[in-house]
Amino acid sequence: MEPKKNPKKDMRKYSGLYFQVGLILMLLFVWRAIEWKTYEKKEIEQQVVQFDQLDEEEQVMVMPPNTPPPPPPPPPAPEPDVIEVVEDDVEIEEQVIESTEVTEEVPEIVEVSEVAEAPEEEPIADVPFSAIEDVPIFPGCEKFKNNEKRKQCMSDKIRDFVNNKFNTDLGSELGLSGVNRVYVMFKIDNKGNIVDVQARAPHPRLQREAERVVKMLPSMTPGKQRGKPVGVLYNLPIVFQVQD
Repeated sequence: MEPKKNPKKDMRKYSGLYFQVGLILMLLFVWRAIEWKTYEKKEIEQQVVQFDQLDEEEQVMVMPPNTPPPPPPPPPAPEPDVIEVVEDDVEIEEQVIESTEVTEEVPEIVEVSEVAEAPEEEPIADVPFSAIEDVPIFPGCEKFKNNEKRKQCMSDKIRDFVNNKFNTDLGSELGLSGVNRVYVMFKIDNKGNIVDVQARAPHPRLQREAERVVKMLPSMTPGKQRGKPVGVLYNLPIVFQVQD
């Protein structure tokens, strides 16, 4: 007896494939059903913006910090004066406007019997040579414009002058030996003259010789402090060496 089913049309060999496809379709359907959302009609209506209500809401202005308050509104303009029209026949009393000028009284002239003299400026004290603003100018140092160069030029000129004028024979006459130091201090006054010469030496004759030589220094251009001539104090150490 022949079988009724066609072996070529047997569907059982594809049953596994059909099962898998059906399972996938069911999973997609269930996932879509879970993700699906429904909204009530009231909620949808509440989310609609009514444009006719925007004009009724208060406007909120956000001002930056430390912003000064707005100025107050200006005062109302004054009402215009009422101009009254008067007929020509009506007499109007004229108002006399008094002058508001203030008459100043002429001050009395007071005769001055004595005129007080202005106080004289205090003289500037003597300034040390190291602190003077404009140093005295020794003859021959005028070519230097710099204050420091003038100082150096003056020191060199005084040293050469003393070496040439000092009596070097005093050492043997006085029986001195070795190195002898003589300290001299003098002042160049506000006219450029050498004054107030003082000396200190190990022997009185050396002291007198140092004073004699320093007093022979030539007159100079006086030093200035704050633009005014002043006295300048100068210290001069003299080293006198006697050859044995």
